[in-house]
Amino acid sequence: MMQKEENDSDENSCVFERQTAEYSDQTSQFSSENDNYTKQFARLYLKRIEELSSILKKKLLAKWGSDANLIPLSELGDQNGRRCAIIGTLYKYQKYKPSILQDLSDKCQLSAPEVKEDYCSEDDQLFLEDQTSRIKLTGSQVNVRESVTGVVCAVIGTENKKSTFEVEDWCFCGCPIQSSVSSNSTSSGKLVFISGLEFASNPPNSALSLFIDWLGGLLGNEKVQRDQASVVRLVIAGNSIKNFSHHHASTGHASGKAEDTATAEEVSNGVKRFDKFLETVGINCYITVLPGEFDITALMMPQRAMQPGLFPGARKLNTVSGVTNPWIGKVSNRIITGTSGQPIQNIQKVCGKDTLEPIEWLERSLEWRHLCPTAPDTVPCLPFYKSDPFILKECPDIYFSGNMEKFQTRLYEGKEGQKVCLLCIPKFSATQTAVVVDLETLDARPISFGFH
Repeated sequence: MMQKEENDSDENSCVFERQTAEYSDQTSQFSSENDNYTKQFARLYLKRIEELSSILKKKLLAKWGSDANLIPLSELGDQNGRRCAIIGTLYKYQKYKPSILQDLSDKCQLSAPEVKEDYCSEDDQLFLEDQTSRIKLTGSQVNVRESVTGVVCAVIGTENKKSTFEVEDWCFCGCPIQSSVSSNSTSSGKLVFISGLEFASNPPNSALSLFIDWLGGLLGNEKVQRDQASVVRLVIAGNSIKNFSHHHASTGHASGKAEDTATAEEVSNGVKRFDKFLETVGINCYITVLPGEFDITALMMPQRAMQPGLFPGARKLNTVSGVTNPWIGKVSNRIITGTSGQPIQNIQKVCGKDTLEPIEWLERSLEWRHLCPTAPDTVPCLPFYKSDPFILKECPDIYFSGNMEKFQTRLYEGKEGQKVCLLCIPKFSATQTAVVVDLETLDARPISFGFH
Protein backbone atom coordinates (compact mmCIF):
# COMPACT_ATOMS: atom_id res chain seq x y z
CA MET A 1 0.00 0.00 0.00
CA MET A 2 1.32 3.42 -0.90
CA GLN A 3 2.09 5.97 1.81
CA LYS A 4 -0.77 8.28 2.73
CA GLU A 5 -0.43 11.93 1.84
CA GLU A 6 -1.23 14.49 4.47
CA ASN A 7 -0.53 18.06 5.50
CA ASP A 8 0.54 18.28 9.14
CA SER A 9 0.29 22.08 9.22
CA ASP A 10 -3.46 21.91 9.76
CA GLU A 11 -4.96 19.44 12.20
CA ASN A 12 -8.23 19.59 10.26
CA SER A 13 -6.63 18.92 6.89
CA CYS A 14 -7.79 15.96 4.84
CA VAL A 15 -5.67 12.88 4.34
CA PHE A 16 -5.58 11.30 0.85
CA GLU A 17 -4.34 7.84 0.02
CA ARG A 18 -2.49 7.38 -3.25
CA GLN A 19 -4.64 5.65 -5.87
CA THR A 20 -3.20 2.43 -7.25
CA ALA A 21 -3.70 0.69 -10.59
CA GLU A 22 -2.95 -2.70 -12.08
CA TYR A 23 0.33 -2.72 -13.99
CA SER A 24 2.09 -5.22 -16.22
CA ASP A 25 5.20 -4.97 -18.37
CA GLN A 26 4.60 -6.02 -22.00
CA THR A 27 8.16 -5.76 -23.36
CA SER A 28 9.06 -9.43 -23.84
CA GLN A 29 9.49 -8.80 -27.59
CA PHE A 30 12.50 -6.59 -26.85
CA SER A 31 14.54 -9.31 -25.15
CA SER A 32 17.62 -10.03 -27.26
CA GLU A 33 17.50 -13.34 -29.11
CA ASN A 34 20.85 -14.59 -27.76
CA ASP A 35 23.14 -11.57 -27.96
CA ASN A 36 24.64 -12.85 -31.21
CA TYR A 37 26.36 -9.80 -32.66
CA THR A 38 27.75 -11.71 -35.64
CA LYS A 39 24.44 -11.67 -37.53
CA GLN A 40 23.88 -9.36 -40.50
CA PHE A 41 21.15 -6.71 -40.48
CA ALA A 42 19.72 -7.97 -43.78
CA ARG A 43 17.71 -10.52 -41.80
CA LEU A 44 16.06 -7.75 -39.80
CA TYR A 45 14.90 -6.00 -42.98
CA LEU A 46 13.76 -9.34 -44.39
CA LYS A 47 11.63 -10.13 -41.34
CA ARG A 48 10.20 -6.60 -41.41
CA ILE A 49 9.00 -6.85 -45.00
CA GLU A 50 7.80 -10.44 -44.54
CA GLU A 51 5.55 -9.54 -41.63
CA LEU A 52 4.22 -6.25 -42.97
CA SER A 53 3.69 -7.42 -46.58
CA SER A 54 0.74 -9.61 -45.60
CA ILE A 55 -0.89 -6.59 -43.95
CA LEU A 56 -0.15 -4.36 -46.93
CA LYS A 57 -1.68 -6.78 -49.44
CA LYS A 58 -5.04 -6.51 -47.69
CA LYS A 59 -4.72 -2.74 -47.35
CA LEU A 60 -3.87 -2.10 -50.99
CA LEU A 61 -6.69 -4.34 -52.24
CA ALA A 62 -9.13 -2.38 -50.09
CA LYS A 63 -7.72 0.92 -51.38
CA TRP A 64 -7.06 0.19 -55.07
CA GLY A 65 -9.28 -2.79 -55.78
CA SER A 66 -8.57 -6.22 -57.25
CA ASP A 67 -7.22 -4.70 -60.48
CA ALA A 68 -4.23 -3.17 -58.66
CA ASN A 69 -2.01 -5.76 -60.41
CA LEU A 70 0.30 -6.48 -57.48
CA ILE A 71 3.64 -7.91 -58.66
CA PRO A 72 7.10 -8.49 -57.15
CA LEU A 73 9.78 -5.98 -58.09
CA SER A 74 11.61 -8.61 -60.15
CA GLU A 75 8.70 -8.73 -62.63
CA LEU A 76 8.55 -4.99 -63.34
CA GLY A 77 10.46 -5.41 -66.59
CA ASP A 78 7.72 -7.68 -67.98
CA GLN A 79 4.95 -5.11 -67.55
CA ASN A 80 5.87 -2.95 -70.58
CA GLY A 81 4.60 0.22 -68.94
CA ARG A 82 1.39 -1.34 -67.62
CA ARG A 83 0.02 0.06 -64.35
CA CYS A 84 0.92 -2.11 -61.35
CA ALA A 85 1.45 -2.11 -57.60
CA ILE A 86 4.65 -3.11 -55.81
CA ILE A 87 5.55 -3.65 -52.16
CA GLY A 88 8.94 -2.92 -50.65
CA THR A 89 11.04 -1.10 -48.09
CA LEU A 90 11.93 2.54 -48.64
CA TYR A 91 15.60 3.45 -48.91
CA LYS A 92 16.59 7.11 -48.90
CA TYR A 93 19.99 7.81 -50.42
CA GLN A 94 21.68 10.75 -48.64
CA LYS A 95 25.29 11.68 -49.22
CA TYR A 96 25.53 13.28 -45.77
CA LYS A 97 24.25 10.20 -43.97
CA PRO A 98 26.78 8.71 -41.50
CA SER A 99 29.07 6.16 -43.14
CA ILE A 100 31.91 4.08 -41.71
CA LEU A 101 33.91 4.68 -44.90
CA GLN A 102 33.37 8.42 -44.54
CA ASP A 103 34.45 8.21 -40.89
CA LEU A 104 37.71 6.52 -41.93
CA SER A 105 38.19 9.15 -44.63
CA ASP A 106 37.71 11.93 -42.08
CA LYS A 107 40.20 10.35 -39.69
CA CYS A 108 42.78 10.12 -42.47
CA GLN A 109 41.98 13.75 -43.34
CA LEU A 110 41.24 12.82 -46.94
CA SER A 111 38.47 15.42 -47.00
CA ALA A 112 37.16 18.07 -44.65
CA PRO A 113 33.75 17.01 -43.28
CA GLU A 114 30.91 19.45 -43.74
CA VAL A 115 29.18 20.36 -40.48
CA LYS A 116 25.41 19.85 -40.81
CA GLU A 117 22.60 19.49 -38.30
CA ASP A 118 20.81 17.01 -40.57
CA TYR A 119 21.56 14.66 -43.48
CA CYS A 120 19.46 16.48 -46.09
CA SER A 121 20.58 17.82 -49.47
CA GLU A 122 19.14 18.51 -52.92
CA ASP A 123 20.74 15.28 -54.13
CA ASP A 124 18.66 12.99 -51.91
CA GLN A 125 16.93 10.17 -53.80
CA LEU A 126 14.24 7.65 -52.86
CA PHE A 127 14.19 3.96 -53.75
CA LEU A 128 11.90 1.01 -53.08
CA GLU A 129 13.53 -2.38 -52.58
CA ASP A 130 12.59 -5.93 -51.73
CA GLN A 131 14.54 -9.19 -51.43
CA THR A 132 15.36 -9.21 -55.15
CA SER A 133 15.92 -5.70 -56.49
CA ARG A 134 15.59 -1.93 -56.11
CA ILE A 135 13.98 0.82 -58.20
CA LYS A 136 14.06 4.61 -57.95
CA LEU A 137 10.74 6.32 -57.15
CA THR A 138 9.83 9.48 -59.07
CA GLY A 139 6.85 11.68 -59.88
CA SER A 140 4.82 14.48 -58.34
CA GLN A 141 3.51 12.15 -55.61
CA VAL A 142 7.03 11.49 -54.30
CA ASN A 143 8.12 13.77 -51.47
CA VAL A 144 11.72 12.74 -50.84
CA ARG A 145 12.10 15.22 -47.99
CA GLU A 146 9.31 13.60 -45.96
CA SER A 147 10.33 10.01 -46.73
CA VAL A 148 12.19 7.76 -44.31
CA THR A 149 14.43 4.74 -44.83
CA GLY A 150 13.04 1.50 -43.41
CA VAL A 151 9.33 2.13 -43.94
CA VAL A 152 7.53 -0.80 -45.60
CA CYS A 153 4.86 0.41 -48.02
CA ALA A 154 3.11 -0.20 -51.34
CA VAL A 155 3.04 2.13 -54.34
CA ILE A 156 0.99 2.01 -57.51
CA GLY A 157 2.08 3.45 -60.85
CA THR A 158 4.15 2.57 -63.91
CA GLU A 159 7.77 1.98 -64.81
CA ASN A 160 8.90 4.62 -67.31
CA LYS A 161 11.52 4.58 -70.05
CA LYS A 162 14.18 5.80 -67.62
CA SER A 163 13.69 2.59 -65.59
CA THR A 164 12.29 4.53 -62.66
CA PHE A 165 8.87 4.00 -61.10
CA GLU A 166 6.37 6.84 -61.59
CA VAL A 167 4.27 6.81 -58.41
CA GLU A 168 0.54 7.58 -58.59
CA ASP A 169 -0.41 6.74 -55.00
CA TRP A 170 0.88 5.29 -51.73
CA CYS A 171 -0.42 2.72 -49.27
CA PHE A 172 0.95 2.21 -45.75
CA CYS A 173 0.19 -0.48 -43.17
CA GLY A 174 -1.92 1.87 -41.08
CA CYS A 175 -2.49 1.87 -37.36
CA PRO A 176 -2.92 -1.62 -35.87
CA ILE A 177 -6.19 -2.75 -34.31
CA GLN A 178 -6.89 -1.47 -30.80
CA SER A 179 -7.76 -4.01 -28.14
CA SER A 180 -11.37 -3.93 -26.98
CA VAL A 181 -10.05 -4.28 -23.42
CA SER A 182 -8.82 -0.68 -23.53
CA SER A 183 -11.91 1.22 -22.51
CA ASN A 184 -12.33 4.45 -20.59
CA SER A 185 -15.04 2.77 -18.53
CA THR A 186 -12.44 0.49 -16.92
CA SER A 187 -9.51 2.92 -16.70
CA SER A 188 -8.94 5.48 -13.99
CA GLY A 189 -6.14 7.48 -12.43
CA LYS A 190 -3.44 9.63 -13.96
CA LEU A 191 0.04 9.09 -15.34
CA VAL A 192 2.84 11.63 -15.03
CA PHE A 193 5.57 11.68 -17.69
CA ILE A 194 8.95 13.36 -17.34
CA SER A 195 12.18 13.12 -19.34
CA GLY A 196 15.60 14.71 -19.69
CA LEU A 197 16.34 15.20 -15.99
CA GLU A 198 20.08 15.18 -16.80
CA PHE A 199 21.34 15.05 -13.21
CA ALA A 200 25.03 15.03 -14.20
CA SER A 201 24.86 18.60 -15.50
CA ASN A 202 21.81 19.74 -13.53
CA PRO A 203 22.08 19.37 -9.75
CA PRO A 204 18.84 19.45 -7.73
CA ASN A 205 17.14 22.83 -8.09
CA SER A 206 13.97 24.65 -7.10
CA ALA A 207 12.00 23.38 -10.13
CA LEU A 208 12.85 19.78 -9.31
CA SER A 209 12.06 20.32 -5.62
CA LEU A 210 8.67 21.76 -6.57
CA PHE A 211 7.99 18.75 -8.78
CA ILE A 212 8.85 16.33 -5.95
CA ASP A 213 6.66 18.21 -3.48
CA TRP A 214 3.81 18.45 -5.99
CA LEU A 215 3.92 14.72 -6.77
CA GLY A 216 4.11 13.95 -3.06
CA GLY A 217 0.98 15.97 -2.32
CA LEU A 218 2.78 18.63 -0.30
CA LEU A 219 1.63 21.58 -2.41
CA GLY A 220 -1.70 23.24 -3.07
CA ASN A 221 -5.13 23.17 -1.50
CA GLU A 222 -7.37 20.20 -0.86
CA LYS A 223 -8.51 20.02 -4.50
CA VAL A 224 -4.93 19.99 -5.79
CA GLN A 225 -3.87 17.33 -3.29
CA ARG A 226 -6.82 15.13 -4.21
CA ASP A 227 -5.74 15.45 -7.83
CA GLN A 228 -2.16 14.46 -6.95
CA ALA A 229 -3.43 11.40 -5.10
CA SER A 230 -4.93 10.14 -8.37
CA VAL A 231 -1.45 9.81 -9.96
CA VAL A 232 -0.86 6.06 -10.17
CA ARG A 233 2.58 6.03 -11.80
CA LEU A 234 5.49 8.25 -12.85
CA VAL A 235 7.12 7.38 -16.19
CA ILE A 236 10.68 8.70 -16.64
CA ALA A 237 11.50 8.70 -20.36
CA GLY A 238 15.29 8.68 -20.59
CA ASN A 239 18.41 10.84 -20.28
CA SER A 240 18.15 10.98 -16.51
CA ILE A 241 21.92 10.96 -15.97
CA LYS A 242 23.39 13.10 -18.75
CA ASN A 243 22.59 14.75 -22.08
CA PHE A 244 25.74 14.19 -24.12
CA SER A 245 28.19 11.55 -25.25
CA HIS A 246 31.78 12.20 -24.21
CA HIS A 247 34.44 12.52 -26.93
CA HIS A 248 37.91 14.00 -26.94
CA ALA A 249 40.84 13.79 -29.30
CA SER A 250 43.60 13.31 -26.76
CA THR A 251 42.93 9.79 -25.50
CA GLY A 252 45.92 8.39 -23.63
CA HIS A 253 47.49 11.78 -22.97
CA ALA A 254 47.48 13.68 -19.69
CA SER A 255 44.81 16.13 -20.80
CA GLY A 256 42.64 13.30 -22.04
CA LYS A 257 42.98 11.41 -18.75
CA ALA A 258 42.12 14.54 -16.78
CA GLU A 259 39.05 15.04 -18.94
CA ASP A 260 38.05 11.41 -18.48
CA THR A 261 38.40 11.75 -14.70
CA ALA A 262 36.29 14.91 -14.61
CA THR A 263 33.61 13.33 -16.78
CA ALA A 264 33.54 10.16 -14.68
CA GLU A 265 33.13 12.23 -11.52
CA GLU A 266 30.33 14.24 -13.11
CA VAL A 267 28.50 11.10 -14.19
CA SER A 268 29.02 9.50 -10.77
CA ASN A 269 27.45 12.54 -9.13
CA GLY A 270 24.57 12.34 -11.61
CA VAL A 271 23.92 8.71 -10.72
CA LYS A 272 23.88 9.53 -6.99
CA ARG A 273 21.49 12.44 -7.53
CA PHE A 274 19.16 10.32 -9.63
CA ASP A 275 19.23 7.56 -7.01
CA LYS A 276 18.26 10.08 -4.34
CA PHE A 277 15.45 11.38 -6.56
CA LEU A 278 14.09 7.86 -7.15
CA GLU A 279 14.31 7.04 -3.45
CA THR A 280 12.48 10.23 -2.47
CA VAL A 281 9.69 9.92 -5.03
CA GLY A 282 9.44 6.13 -4.82
CA ILE A 283 8.34 6.28 -1.19
CA ASN A 284 4.85 7.27 -2.26
CA CYS A 285 4.58 6.68 -6.02
CA TYR A 286 5.28 3.86 -8.46
CA ILE A 287 7.99 4.70 -11.00
CA THR A 288 8.89 3.27 -14.41
CA VAL A 289 12.39 4.20 -15.63
CA LEU A 290 13.34 4.04 -19.31
CA PRO A 291 17.02 4.46 -20.25
CA GLY A 292 17.92 7.16 -22.76
CA GLU A 293 20.52 7.67 -25.45
CA PHE A 294 23.11 9.02 -23.00
CA ASP A 295 22.24 6.96 -19.92
CA ILE A 296 24.44 4.23 -18.46
CA THR A 297 23.40 1.27 -20.58
CA ALA A 298 24.08 -0.12 -24.05
CA LEU A 299 23.49 2.38 -26.85
CA MET A 300 21.86 -0.07 -29.27
CA MET A 301 18.08 -0.25 -29.44
CA PRO A 302 16.23 -1.76 -27.74
CA GLN A 303 18.18 -0.42 -24.78
CA ARG A 304 18.22 -2.56 -21.69
CA ALA A 305 17.14 -1.27 -18.32
CA MET A 306 19.85 0.42 -16.29
CA GLN A 307 21.39 -1.92 -13.71
CA PRO A 308 19.61 -1.72 -10.32
CA GLY A 309 23.00 -1.88 -8.58
CA LEU A 310 23.70 1.67 -9.75
CA PHE A 311 20.92 2.91 -7.49
CA PRO A 312 21.28 1.39 -4.00
CA GLY A 313 18.67 3.67 -2.46
CA ALA A 314 15.99 3.04 -5.07
CA ARG A 315 16.84 -0.66 -5.18
CA LYS A 316 15.41 -1.10 -1.70
CA LEU A 317 11.96 -0.01 -2.92
CA ASN A 318 9.55 -2.30 -4.76
CA THR A 319 7.92 0.75 -6.35
CA VAL A 320 10.80 1.51 -8.76
CA SER A 321 11.18 -0.61 -11.90
CA GLY A 322 13.66 -0.26 -14.74
CA VAL A 323 12.40 -1.15 -18.22
CA THR A 324 13.65 -1.24 -21.79
CA ASN A 325 13.63 1.53 -24.37
CA PRO A 326 11.26 1.20 -26.26
CA TRP A 327 8.78 0.28 -23.56
CA ILE A 328 5.29 -1.20 -23.69
CA GLY A 329 3.24 -1.46 -20.52
CA LYS A 330 -0.34 -1.83 -19.39
CA VAL A 331 -1.60 0.50 -16.66
CA SER A 332 -5.23 0.38 -15.58
CA ASN A 333 -6.17 -1.46 -18.81
CA ARG A 334 -4.47 1.17 -20.96
CA ILE A 335 -1.63 0.19 -23.30
CA ILE A 336 1.24 2.69 -23.10
CA THR A 337 3.99 2.54 -25.71
CA GLY A 338 6.92 4.87 -26.25
CA THR A 339 10.59 5.64 -26.43
CA SER A 340 13.10 8.04 -24.93
CA GLY A 341 13.14 10.01 -28.17
CA GLN A 342 15.86 8.55 -30.41
CA PRO A 343 13.54 7.42 -33.26
CA ILE A 344 11.83 10.81 -33.67
CA GLN A 345 15.06 12.76 -33.19
CA ASN A 346 16.73 10.63 -35.86
CA ILE A 347 13.83 11.06 -38.30
CA GLN A 348 14.27 14.82 -37.85
CA LYS A 349 17.93 14.42 -38.85
CA VAL A 350 16.97 12.36 -41.88
CA CYS A 351 14.21 14.73 -43.02
CA GLY A 352 15.18 18.08 -41.47
CA LYS A 353 13.76 19.74 -38.36
CA ASP A 354 11.73 22.22 -40.39
CA THR A 355 9.88 19.55 -42.41
CA LEU A 356 7.29 18.35 -39.90
CA GLU A 357 6.65 18.78 -36.18
CA PRO A 358 7.72 15.89 -33.89
CA ILE A 359 4.07 15.11 -33.07
CA GLU A 360 3.41 14.62 -36.80
CA TRP A 361 6.33 12.21 -37.13
CA LEU A 362 4.98 10.34 -34.10
CA GLU A 363 1.61 10.02 -35.84
CA ARG A 364 3.25 8.86 -39.06
CA SER A 365 5.23 6.15 -37.27
CA LEU A 366 1.90 4.90 -35.91
CA GLU A 367 0.56 4.78 -39.49
CA TRP A 368 3.76 3.03 -40.61
CA ARG A 369 3.21 0.53 -37.78
CA HIS A 370 6.84 0.82 -36.70
CA LEU A 371 8.51 2.24 -33.59
CA CYS A 372 11.91 2.90 -35.14
CA PRO A 373 11.99 2.62 -38.96
CA THR A 374 15.46 4.17 -39.35
CA ALA A 375 17.03 1.33 -37.32
CA PRO A 376 19.48 -0.12 -38.20
CA ASP A 377 20.29 2.40 -40.96
CA THR A 378 20.94 5.48 -38.81
CA VAL A 379 19.81 4.34 -35.35
CA PRO A 380 22.03 1.62 -33.84
CA CYS A 381 20.14 -1.52 -32.88
CA LEU A 382 20.75 -5.18 -32.12
CA PRO A 383 20.93 -7.52 -35.16
CA PHE A 384 17.62 -9.32 -34.62
CA TYR A 385 17.17 -12.12 -37.14
CA LYS A 386 14.06 -14.05 -36.03
CA SER A 387 11.69 -11.08 -36.01
CA ASP A 388 11.57 -7.29 -36.04
CA PRO A 389 10.65 -6.32 -32.45
CA PHE A 390 9.98 -2.69 -33.40
CA ILE A 391 6.84 -3.54 -35.39
CA LEU A 392 3.73 -2.33 -33.57
CA LYS A 393 1.62 -5.43 -32.92
CA GLU A 394 -1.18 -3.63 -31.07
CA CYS A 395 -2.48 -0.08 -31.11
CA PRO A 396 -1.52 1.72 -27.90
CA ASP A 397 -3.80 4.07 -25.98
CA ILE A 398 -0.89 6.39 -25.22
CA TYR A 399 2.06 6.71 -27.61
CA PHE A 400 4.91 8.94 -26.44
CA SER A 401 8.36 10.21 -27.30
CA GLY A 402 10.64 11.63 -24.63
CA ASN A 403 13.33 14.34 -24.70
CA MET A 404 11.56 16.61 -27.14
CA GLU A 405 12.20 20.35 -27.30
CA LYS A 406 8.61 21.24 -26.41
CA PHE A 407 5.35 19.71 -25.22
CA GLN A 408 2.95 18.57 -27.93
CA THR A 409 -0.13 16.37 -27.86
CA ARG A 410 -2.76 15.20 -30.31
CA LEU A 411 -5.64 12.74 -30.20
CA TYR A 412 -5.25 10.35 -33.12
CA GLU A 413 -8.50 8.80 -34.35
CA GLY A 414 -8.07 5.86 -36.72
CA LYS A 415 -10.35 4.58 -39.45
CA GLU A 416 -11.24 1.51 -37.37
CA GLY A 417 -12.17 3.41 -34.23
CA GLN A 418 -8.69 3.63 -32.69
CA LYS A 419 -8.10 6.50 -30.29
CA VAL A 420 -4.52 7.25 -29.31
CA CYS A 421 -3.12 10.04 -27.18
CA LEU A 422 0.06 11.12 -29.00
CA LEU A 423 2.52 12.74 -26.64
CA CYS A 424 5.81 14.61 -27.01
CA ILE A 425 7.41 14.94 -23.58
CA PRO A 426 9.71 17.95 -23.22
CA LYS A 427 13.16 17.86 -21.62
CA PHE A 428 12.66 18.81 -17.98
CA SER A 429 16.17 20.26 -17.69
CA ALA A 430 15.33 22.82 -20.40
CA THR A 431 11.61 23.42 -19.85
CA GLN A 432 10.96 22.47 -16.19
CA THR A 433 7.80 20.83 -17.51
CA ALA A 434 6.18 17.46 -16.84
CA VAL A 435 3.07 16.00 -18.49
CA VAL A 436 -0.08 14.62 -16.84
CA VAL A 437 -2.37 12.21 -18.72
CA ASP A 438 -5.84 11.22 -17.53
CA LEU A 439 -6.19 7.47 -18.09
CA GLU A 440 -9.97 7.71 -18.36
CA THR A 441 -10.28 10.53 -20.91
CA LEU A 442 -6.74 10.46 -22.44
CA ASP A 443 -6.56 14.22 -21.94
CA ALA A 444 -2.95 15.41 -21.62
CA ARG A 445 -1.73 18.67 -20.10
CA PRO A 446 1.68 20.12 -19.30
CA ILE A 447 2.52 21.33 -15.83
CA SER A 448 5.47 23.68 -15.42
CA PHE A 449 7.63 24.12 -12.33
CA GLY A 450 9.85 26.88 -13.70
CA PHE A 451 9.82 30.60 -13.07
CA HIS A 452 9.99 31.82 -16.67
